[in-house]
Amino acid sequence: MHDFPPHVDAYTPAETSRPDTRSPARFLAWLLRAQWDVVAAMAVAGLVWFLPGALSPLLLGKAIDSGVLSGDMVATLGWASLLTVVILLGAAAGITQHTLAVRGWLIALYGTQKLVTRKAVQLGHVLSRRLPTGEVLSISSSDSNTFGQTVEVVSRGLGSLAAFALVCTLMFTTSPPLGWVVLIAAPLLVGAASPVLRPLNQAQTAERTQTGELTSMATDIVSGLRILRGIGGERTFGANYAVQSQKVRRLGVATGTWQAVTETISVLLSGLMLVALVWLGSHEMLAGRLSVGQLISFVGYALFLVWPLQTFFEFAQKWVQGLVSARKTIALLAPEVPFSEGTEPLSPRPRLVDAASGVAVEPGRFLAVVSAVPEDSAALADRLGRYLPTQQSAPDAEEDDELTGRAARRAQRDRDVRRARAAAADAEVAGAEWGVSADGVDYSRVPLAALRRTVVVSDTASQLFAGILQEALDPWGTHSRAEAEAVLHTAAAEDVFAGLPGGWEGRIDELGRGLSGGQRQRVVLARALLLDPEVLVLVEPTSAVDAHTEAAIAERLVPHRRGRTTVVMTASPLLLHHADEVSLLVDGREVARGRHADLLADPRYRAIVGRGMEDDE
Repeated sequence: MHDFPPHVDAYTPAETSRPDTRSPARFLAWLLRAQWDVVAAMAVAGLVWFLPGALSPLLLGKAIDSGVLSGDMVATLGWASLLTVVILLGAAAGITQHTLAVRGWLIALYGTQKLVTRKAVQLGHVLSRRLPTGEVLSISSSDSNTFGQTVEVVSRGLGSLAAFALVCTLMFTTSPPLGWVVLIAAPLLVGAASPVLRPLNQAQTAERTQTGELTSMATDIVSGLRILRGIGGERTFGANYAVQSQKVRRLGVATGTWQAVTETISVLLSGLMLVALVWLGSHEMLAGRLSVGQLISFVGYALFLVWPLQTFFEFAQKWVQGLVSARKTIALLAPEVPFSEGTEPLSPRPRLVDAASGVAVEPGRFLAVVSAVPEDSAALADRLGRYLPTQQSAPDAEEDDELTGRAARRAQRDRDVRRARAAAADAEVAGAEWGVSADGVDYSRVPLAALRRTVVVSDTASQLFAGILQEALDPWGTHSRAEAEAVLHTAAAEDVFAGLPGGWEGRIDELGRGLSGGQRQRVVLARALLLDPEVLVLVEPTSAVDAHTEAAIAERLVPHRRGRTTVVMTASPLLLHHADEVSLLVDGREVARGRHADLLADPRYRAIVGRGMEDDE
């Protein structure tokens, strides 16, 4: 067990790291192929693990017929010794099988989580346009665990199938009629449970969908708890969460009911076959066609066959559950980044021109953009960074999936159609001419990776991850402490360092919840400054700080970025006063450009920044 957790390489361009997302069944098949060696070893170990149960009736019958009934102690001890060896071999195989099962489980679990992480990094801001946050979290947590169960039960099912075939062969060599009974009856018994699998699939799909919605609600509540408390909304959201959790509970009960029906059928039918075999075997012995030892062997075979048969039923149940999880997972893994990839090189110091607004960003200059409508300047920042426009609504929240049958399938199809249309619209926008050029070359003809390295956008949606301050400020771990201290000073965030117990090693909670809004904003600003890109686009970087702190940032930011290109979307006079140039947007178009002091003569400009000037006074 020293190599647990096993290494799972989900980041190489190897074929095994590219999941087959054409259908849920193909995805599960790919998952099994990705660790075929573990699955094969587990199946072999499972077969050996089954051997004591499969061979014990045979060896016991031989010991009775050739040893006990004839009074031959040597033969009795010989068969008993062989039985002991088989039991010890099965015990060793059981340990091996369990070890391999844990390994396969962890590979499926960690591999899925790495695939989700890789896809999230690949899609970036597109991810939230495809699936709700709770759905992504559910895939990474519960569905990855389900895939581990699927791999384990498939491997065990293969071992059970081999053991079942072995026992049938042994029965045929002794009594062909009884062998035919088992060979014909077993598939019929397993097939008898197939009508239950469809409602089980529907119940599991509904439960899984609503669980994802519940996780999304929990995520929203946790991330917005401070705001909810400020407006007294925690009880309302708590009540909504309670309603949703009860819906999940009811669906869980329905799923458990169908699972219980499946298990009941498996036990009932396996027991009926056991009774039938014992009855037929007894008649065969009375007719003189079986000896006492052979009858005991047949009873043992019948008892053993209950085990693989129940494994087959469990396989059907877990496979259906795996298909449900796979359907959700491929919805995340299937989408590709919609942006077209260009091949033209990007200049180290590009001059950017946005056709929609007419704004030109000169290399090495500090440009401030002022707009009466903040959404217009935010949209400009998205275009400069080549990000899709901000969605007016969140991804489809899952509808009432207590529906079953045709209504549930129709609702799922409707959701799939809506999401496909949204994805097609994004692809149409991202694949066309972008409308922003770098040195005369449209963004669509520039490699996206090169653009992301050159142009960095830091906006109010930027978040902090849980960890120490050093990791929050320098997640790449590529900068010196002196550089980190310099950006903290520029962002006027020294108080964050001083206020955290442990300084650089001080812990920051998820989303920076242990910090005030202004402190979070300044740490985010310092992180962007430490990256030191050639073009840095800042959206309202001082909206949550007081005037004194804002003045300190304004005085330090321009000297810190001197020689680099900086674009700031703001209406703060303190920042505007230090900018090299200010661009005024009206209805999304640039109508004036110049120094802050010169633009104050324009009533449109003064109407936007005048409120801030009055506050400063």
